[in-house]
Amino acid sequence: MTNESREPSVDGPPIAKRLILGDPLASADSEEHLLPKKRALPIFASDALSSVAYAPQELLLILLTGGLAFLAFAPWVAVAVVVLLIVVVTSYRQLIKAYPSGGGDYEVARKNLGEVPGVIVAAALLVDYVLTVSVSVASGVDNIISALPWLDPGRIELAVGFVILIVLMNLRGVREASRAFAIPTYVFIGSVAVMIVTGLIETATGNAPVASSAQYAVEAQNVAQAAVILLILRAFSSGCSALTGVEAVSNGVQAFRQPKVRNAQSTLALMGGIAILLFSGLTALALVSGVHYAENPCDLIGFDCANNPQPSLMAQVSAAVFGMGSIPFFVIQAATACVLLLAANTAFNGFPLLGSVLARDGYAPKALNTRGDRLVYSNGMIVLGLVAIGVLIVYQANLTQLIQLYIIGVFTSFTIGQIGMIRHWRRGLREIAALPVSERATAAVRERLAGHRKGLAINSLGAAMTASVLVIVTITKFTHGAWLVFLAIPILSFLMIGVHRYYRDVEHEIAMDDTTHFGSSGDVALILVNKLQKPVVKAVDYALAAKHDKTFAVHVSVTAEEAEQLEREWREHRMPIPLKIIESPYRMYASPIAEFVRKYREQHGSSVVTVYLPQYIVGHWWESLLHNRRAKRIAQQLMLVHGVSITLVPWLLDSSELIYGRRSRALPGDDRAGRGIVEEAHRAGRRATRPAGPPSPVTEAEPAARP
Repeated sequence: MTNESREPSVDGPPIAKRLILGDPLASADSEEHLLPKKRALPIFASDALSSVAYAPQELLLILLTGGLAFLAFAPWVAVAVVVLLIVVVTSYRQLIKAYPSGGGDYEVARKNLGEVPGVIVAAALLVDYVLTVSVSVASGVDNIISALPWLDPGRIELAVGFVILIVLMNLRGVREASRAFAIPTYVFIGSVAVMIVTGLIETATGNAPVASSAQYAVEAQNVAQAAVILLILRAFSSGCSALTGVEAVSNGVQAFRQPKVRNAQSTLALMGGIAILLFSGLTALALVSGVHYAENPCDLIGFDCANNPQPSLMAQVSAAVFGMGSIPFFVIQAATACVLLLAANTAFNGFPLLGSVLARDGYAPKALNTRGDRLVYSNGMIVLGLVAIGVLIVYQANLTQLIQLYIIGVFTSFTIGQIGMIRHWRRGLREIAALPVSERATAAVRERLAGHRKGLAINSLGAAMTASVLVIVTITKFTHGAWLVFLAIPILSFLMIGVHRYYRDVEHEIAMDDTTHFGSSGDVALILVNKLQKPVVKAVDYALAAKHDKTFAVHVSVTAEEAEQLEREWREHRMPIPLKIIESPYRMYASPIAEFVRKYREQHGSSVVTVYLPQYIVGHWWESLLHNRRAKRIAQQLMLVHGVSITLVPWLLDSSELIYGRRSRALPGDDRAGRGIVEEAHRAGRRATRPAGPPSPVTEAEPAARP
């Protein structure tokens, strides 16, 4: 067998990657991986549902700081949390209907309030997603240790291991993740519901459950009269952690099956209803059974804090209802631990989707908008996992410390998003008011007017309540560690605006114009084209100056829209070489090119094929993080293909002056740009431009062809 007959697979995934993540999925299969409501609920609602496992615990923990008497305020604080949850869920149903594209609060703020509010919302959500993973995993580990105390020394290792496991599951794709995560979520809902009903029935029959901590008194701190209100507000802000994850559905509308909006709204309403019932029932059972959960376990008089970890509220309630060590006790603990760990999965869907929207709008590195082999935004998932692991290590997976950082980001996005929706509805009302009287009298316009007024009323109430909670959360949590979040959000916002400015300047710098023309033709050359921009023109000029026997451009088509736009621009700018389109249903680049070269050499003989790849040259280290470096990856893979040589055509961005000490652009009219263009470009790093003139007659333009 000859070497030519053994062409390597240069773009296929390694065997280990295939075994862990599965075979690649074609872009055309994306519709099959959209989620029905029964699978979307555990994917997008696990955070909000699981928060009922620790929100009542944090509420009681804060109240007990002032002593057992303060538990009398717990029912009223819980009612306030429930009312707020109802308002927020109703408000987000309006947001989903108005902005179904998946941008959520970020899109609402950017379109209605401007760039800076939009970026602040995005930064707040990204920070909140990181903390969602950290808090959820820490809480899950906490519940595992409550059932198996001997695991306490390995708390950090357990937390890090669970994050890695969740990342790997999500990298396998949304559909497979939904299958894996659905059963624990539904088991949690069912088991906790059974526990609540059983406990309430026992209470009604005069045999109320008693928690193991009910016997312990509490060393209360001296609370001044003025501090009573502050303590109650702090308990309310901790209880509001039950609202986390509500926004995830609005950020993931595009992951639902048709009709997307209706399915997303139904899932959000179902999630809100279940969360309210579980939160209310668990809080009631905790009060009935006398759960005493202290921030410092040693404050519980009589509790051996030196040798025993403090059992979680969920563990105490389940033990009181079913008995410590019973099968239902372990089922509830296992289901709670699983759903708390899987609550991090909400962030692993929301963070990558939001990251892709930000990358699309130019506020985040473009790599976040790249789908992996399994049709998920794998780069965003990996980034989220690494940052969350770092947070868990820094805070030693301590739930009490991590919870202080939580919900600041989510209520920032809640508030700004609701204000944006108010402006959205007001603009719609002004547009209706500007219509002629005859049009305003039609049934369709009257229905639209009623919908806008209803939306304005709902979102106005939502904005007022979430803004109030944001103020409360800020006051009560700032000195307990939340100042770090207030520091992180503006820093991240500043970086995102800087990234956007950078991409804007680069786009302006490389925009296509008709002042650049081409040299002579000359053996077989392929110029790889993504978009028609100046770097591609320079690569064409290089290839023509090298006088290959035949020269043409090749575009690897991932989406039909991009290919059609490129073909149209190719004709409009009268490019002097033909353009060939290669379909790539699996979003690969090197393999389709390698197959194209192999077939070409079979038909035309063993010619040497030179592949020209435009490549950016930058002057700052951080700029390399903002470009996907695809040219280098393709070059490394095509070097394995027999008969192919690679030519990287440098395009020096203006920042490269820091390295080369000169302008990277050849000035118009510079006759050196027409002489020895290959040698001059490689030696001086200049861009090849030449005065305006007719297209080169050596290689006639041909219509775009598809193999």
